[in-house]
Amino acid sequence: MRGASAASLASLTEVLGAAVDKGESGEQLASDLFGMATLLSQEPGLRRVVTDASVDAKARSGLVSQVFSGKVGDGALEVLSQGAALRWASTGDLGKALEQLAVVAVVKGADKAGQGDALQDDLFGISRLVSTNPALRDALSDPARSATDKRALLKGLLDGKVTPAALALVEQALSSAHRTVVAAIEHYTKLTAANRNKAAATVRVARPLSDADKARLESALTAKYGKPVHTNVVIDPELLGGIKVEIGDDVIDGTIASRLEDAGRRLAG
Repeated sequence: MRGASAASLASLTEVLGAAVDKGESGEQLASDLFGMATLLSQEPGLRRVVTDASVDAKARSGLVSQVFSGKVGDGALEVLSQGAALRWASTGDLGKALEQLAVVAVVKGADKAGQGDALQDDLFGISRLVSTNPALRDALSDPARSATDKRALLKGLLDGKVTPAALALVEQALSSAHRTVVAAIEHYTKLTAANRNKAAATVRVARPLSDADKARLESALTAKYGKPVHTNVVIDPELLGGIKVEIGDDVIDGTIASRLEDAGRRLAG
């Protein structure tokens, strides 16, 4: 988001954080916010009114209270009420903001439960599972299959194998405004890292890292980038040995395959 919408989202992020700090359940907040985002996407009339800058801000907030009071928790209602009083660059941005804030609520809840790292690992693993499995990807994007059927498919694959927070986000990705389920999950993964104040690094190795090696790598990357780094490890036997790290736009390639390729280019030249 840009301009007025970016500033409004930043303000609502603080409101959400305050609600969690006061004891609001991250899980309940997320459920309420996702639900309100869905309703706004389905009701263009309501969406236009609550984001219309020509309508008095108090009137917009009052309308939100009338529509949602008693149907969602106090924390979620406060977020939307304040959101309705703010300025948005487009009518769809408030709904997008609510979806993003719902993900943040899930992250904050997972962190409070000591499952923040596990959530990041799960989302990364699920993203790779879906993106590298054409049959699963097609099944989740098939318009002929109902949302209930798709959720059942995901639950059958993931229930008991990932954190409840990760499963909730993946199920939500099915009804997200994103173009594909994979795109939604990848966006949620990035939001998770950003809201835990941790950089996310994809580490490609030929064989699994020991816990000690992973800890040393994270420590070295933390020192290099000046903030905690969470590593997602991908096993790729074609690398032969060594390690390749991708973090943001940076790529640190110390794999044997890369060195052999460089040597081959020098010989050819």
